[in-house]
Amino acid sequence: MTPKTPVRRTPWPDSSSRAVVTPLQPSVVYASESPDALDAQYDGRAPGYTYAREGHPNADVLATKIDTMEGAQGGLVVGSGMAAVTATMLGLLKAGDHVVGGNQLYGRSMRMLAEELPRFGIGTAMADPTDVAAVEAALTPDTRLILVEVVSNPTLRVSDIEGIVNLARARGLLLAVDNTFTTPRGFRPFDHGADIVIHSVTKLLAGHSDATLGYVALKDPGRRKAVYDTAVTLGLTPSPFDCWLAERGLYSFELRYDRAESNAAALADALAGMPGIRRVLYPGRRDHPDHNRATSLLGDRGGNMVSFEIDGGRDAANALVRAAADIAFAPTLGDIGTTLSHPATSSHRALTPEARAALGMSEGFFRVSVGVEDADLLIDEFGIAIAAATG
Repeated sequence: MTPKTPVRRTPWPDSSSRAVVTPLQPSVVYASESPDALDAQYDGRAPGYTYAREGHPNADVLATKIDTMEGAQGGLVVGSGMAAVTATMLGLLKAGDHVVGGNQLYGRSMRMLAEELPRFGIGTAMADPTDVAAVEAALTPDTRLILVEVVSNPTLRVSDIEGIVNLARARGLLLAVDNTFTTPRGFRPFDHGADIVIHSVTKLLAGHSDATLGYVALKDPGRRKAVYDTAVTLGLTPSPFDCWLAERGLYSFELRYDRAESNAAALADALAGMPGIRRVLYPGRRDHPDHNRATSLLGDRGGNMVSFEIDGGRDAANALVRAAADIAFAPTLGDIGTTLSHPATSSHRALTPEARAALGMSEGFFRVSVGVEDADLLIDEFGIAIAAATG
């Protein structure tokens, strides 16, 4: 007689001890004991999981940890930073509404405002977030939400958060802050009056360029449900494995951030003294155009991002990248290692050259996400690359 194959699922073994590391739970579905028990879960009368698109343990563990860092409750982890922006916009806005965004947001956020939201009948405008009068001028009677970054991508301008918060409160508007660059180590938007906090967890929080995730938290539980429902309906589901990797990354986050920040300050000062450098942008430097505001908002936290501009055009940019062979030229940030980005060919390539020039991004403009390597090594490598590019 042919033996029967035991294909049925086996319960997880009981143990009198517990795992020190958070278990990875890749299950897509969860079994309930009865229809009544399933009803209780869906009605919120009993905890538990049903289907991973609607939530799973690894996402909730990660969200709870980021909540603690941001001073939030009920944060939601989704599949990417742009998924967090998408869920926020489509969850809270409808046709006929209007949103104002900073004019130096991440490139895909700018594209969402310029091209995607208008397809759904949502009006948009972009304004300089360092100038609250410009933001106010962009408002309409239909404006419902303002979206800004504390430190802008990639020119590192510092938004007038205090002025924009006061404006949003006076007009009854929601303020969403993308805190990816600054992180809760440098700035906590809820402490300063924001209504919504957004992260690309992919970047500094996870920190190793091996997990793609986003996070959004809202002060208002009702609005949180609207964003959650949109994320679930659109399938903006985070991978359990990516959540597990990102949680692991959080354990070293403060150490990584502090070391990278120290390196960034040293690199910015060194770049400023190199021949061929047209300008260096780092919020912690006194020559930064928003240094006083940066000090007021961030204290002594300058962050790990440095931008600079070299003399010359595309040929000089190509020469610099080729000469910096040990520095990853990649359209990302927040990795444990230093990465170099050229906004004109990556994050802001969708803008016309004229539009990029108006924002201060020439062909010789670079953004550096500084990592945890030895600072002297980084300075030497950039010195060699810049000399090769500028002669």
